[in-house]
Amino acid sequence: MSNGKDANAAEDSSSQITLKESLDECMEALDLFLNNHFTESLERLRPRVNESMYHALIYATVLEMQAMMTFQHDDISNAGNTMKSAQEVCQRFRRKSLSLANKSAEQLHAEVCYAECQLQRAALTFLQDENMVSFIKGGIKVRNSYLIYKELHSFIKSHQCLKGPSHIHLEGGISFGIGAFNLTLSLFPPRILKVLEFAGFSGDKEYGLSLLHDGATAMNLRSMLCALLLLCYYTFLTFILGTGEGEVGEAERLLKPFQLRYPRGAIFLFFAGRIEEIKGNIDEAVALFEDGCKAQQAWKQFHHMCYWELMWCFTYKRVWKMAYFYADLLSQESRWSKAMYVYMKAAYLSMLPKDEARPFGEDEVDLFRQVPAFKQKIAGKSPPTEKFAIRKARRYKGPRPVRLPVPVLEMMYMWNGFSMISKRPELTEGMMQTLVEAERALLESPENEYLVDDRCLIHLLKGLCLKNQGLLDAAEECFNKVCSSEKRIRFDHYLVPNSLVELSLLYIDQGRRNEAIKVLHKAKQNYKDYSMESRTQFRVHAALAKLEAGPGGEEDTHL
Repeated sequence: MSNGKDANAAEDSSSQITLKESLDECMEALDLFLNNHFTESLERLRPRVNESMYHALIYATVLEMQAMMTFQHDDISNAGNTMKSAQEVCQRFRRKSLSLANKSAEQLHAEVCYAECQLQRAALTFLQDENMVSFIKGGIKVRNSYLIYKELHSFIKSHQCLKGPSHIHLEGGISFGIGAFNLTLSLFPPRILKVLEFAGFSGDKEYGLSLLHDGATAMNLRSMLCALLLLCYYTFLTFILGTGEGEVGEAERLLKPFQLRYPRGAIFLFFAGRIEEIKGNIDEAVALFEDGCKAQQAWKQFHHMCYWELMWCFTYKRVWKMAYFYADLLSQESRWSKAMYVYMKAAYLSMLPKDEARPFGEDEVDLFRQVPAFKQKIAGKSPPTEKFAIRKARRYKGPRPVRLPVPVLEMMYMWNGFSMISKRPELTEGMMQTLVEAERALLESPENEYLVDDRCLIHLLKGLCLKNQGLLDAAEECFNKVCSSEKRIRFDHYLVPNSLVELSLLYIDQGRRNEAIKVLHKAKQNYKDYSMESRTQFRVHAALAKLEAGPGGEEDTHL
């Protein structure tokens, strides 16, 4: 009798050692990765990808990160196959017939690794496949992953869970999974969540942030993933899909230990640059993005992320030729969105005086006409920003093109760039000057079918500048001018719902809560099928969530 128990104990002991070795080696590989030694990191992991679930998972995760940056079909396909193989390795360590309380430490780790593989495979499915069947398959993977995480999370909070030496890594994996689900789902507007409700999904933003923060600050294998997701949220998602109020202080606190440990780490230099950009310290941001490019040459994809931000930094400074230079580099080197890069090149050239020489002898009209040729499809659809760029470029299609008045500033608005310059009065003043000049040019131009739309665009952007300058009554008047022109707008139907969102944010800042709720519901319910609609709906959702979180919240936001 005792022999069986001893054998089990010996097996557990040996699997614990194997698990510890595996975790230690993967931590070393991640350390190499964060120090820009990308090839060495993969070489350290590769020999054991068929025998260790953690080697398989981390190896596939690094390839997936690379694929998402290169956006090349072969890389995405390779990452998907590698993640599928990693899932099969994890499956060998699982014992589905046993309850969680009866599983060994290694078997519990297999559960969390398996769930993570499913989650990452779903992300690749959404990115790669072009038909609804594959899209649904991705959704099923997400559902299965979520249910595993949920069960594990309940278990590690119970008295039945024994905390062995590798428990911190198990807990880190669960914190990452549950935290990522809660944070991501909290960003979705209710009508998108309804589609997911069959899986019992719900998202609690604060709970998600708290779990990810716990994961990021503990020394575990998922610390980096938790930190990267939080940094993306604080410095990007709150701007692009939110109300434009990034948690800069939180991002800085989170980044500091990683910067001390990896002072030349390209990923962390990139986020340090983004934080300075948000603070309005554009020159400091430029220096950090340039440092990020110099820090490593192995993965050019990191350079592309920096080029994109450098393009916007020079946009905020109105140095159009430098911004054009980075758009040109991206159009030559990056596969992410060629249509967008060519559109931005044309847009920057169109901001230069007519008699000024164009770099490389390029012509904005020719470039605008090329934009539709670079259209691509993700999950069966063109990205909304590409659709927008292609639609705007149509004005240059005919023999007598009608000039776009401020295409750079319009696209800057789509990426919430006006909140970036809000802390620097001279940058806002510069943008206002550009808008006043464009408005004057419109007044002098002959009547055409785009005139009302162009004037409304300038009212919207002037409203944002006036808000930055603290001239709130004048800003409100600008936004209302757009709304009152609704029936005369012929093409840019996105202008009215977006003006309503800006009006609501103005009201929130002034404490005019009921008026804010009213215009947000109008923006949410009265407008459909306009450019960048999903992004606007995300922003409506974020503004309503902000009102709910404020004093006197929930009861009156659901009109």
